Amino acid sequence: MADSQTWTAAPAAAERARSMLAAAWSCAVTAEGGREELVGAHTVADDGRVLLQVPEDSALLGAAICAPRGEPSAVLEFADVAPVPVRGRIRARLWMAGWMAVEEGQLAFHPTRVVLREPAGSAVVDRDEFTTAKPDPLATAEARLLTHLADCHGDAVERLTRLVDPDSLHGVVRVRPLAVDRHGLTLRIERAGAHGDVRLPFHAPADDVSQLTERMHALLTQASATACPRALQRQRTEGDG
Repeated sequence: MADSQTWTAAPAAAERARSMLAAAWSCAVTAEGGREELVGAHTVADDGRVLLQVPEDSALLGAAICAPRGEPSAVLEFADVAPVPVRGRIRARLWMAGWMAVEEGQLAFHPTRVVLREPAGSAVVDRDEFTTAKPDPLATAEARLLTHLADCHGDAVERLTRLVDPDSLHGVVRVRPLAVDRHGLTLRIERAGAHGDVRLPFHAPADDVSQLTERMHALLTQASATACPRALQRQRTEGDG
C-alpha cells in the first residue's frame, strides 16, 4: 500500500544502484560453475566493474577462464537490507548480468545489464549511466546514521511525522526511519495490516555528514512549527489509557 506523500528530490536509478554496491557487504554470484555466496569479498571500480576476491579453489575462477570473453556468463545479486528493523526489510534488489575475467589475481565482473527492483517496480539501468554514476556520499554511513536516529532519537522521528500528510498516518502503529541519502529522509509508516513509505526531501543536497546534520535540523525546525497529527495524538492517548 503506497502512501499519498509525493516522492521528490530522489537519486536516479543509476546512482541508487551504485550506492547499493558501495554499501553492500555480501553478494551471490551465479555462473556455469555454480552459485557462491560471498561475504566481504567485493569492491567496485570507478568504471562500475565489480572486483571479487574468491578462494583459489572457487569454481568461479574456472568458469571465468573457460567462458567466451565478452559474452554474458554470470549474474551477481545484491540485496539492500534496511539497517533499522522494519516490516518488509528488503528495500531493493540489484541484478547484474555480465562476464568475468581474471585480472591482477582477482575476478573482475564487467556488467552488461543492470536491473534494479524496488517496491515501486523494476528498472533497467542504462549501462552508460551506470558506468559514470557515483554512489551517494552518505551510502557507506547510512546504516550507522539511521541506527543512531532510531535508537537514540525516537522523539525526533515522532516530531518529523508532523511533516507527513495526515492521510498517510491513518491507522499508524509505528514510524521508523527507513533510508537516508543526500536528497532526503524516508520514513516507513507501519499500520496493523499494511505499510508505506513517505519521503521528506531536504531543502538542498547533503554532500557529507555535517551537511546532513544541518538538513535534519532544518526538517525538525519545520516540524516543530507544525501541529501534531491527530492520528499520533490519538495513538498516544490510547496508549496512555
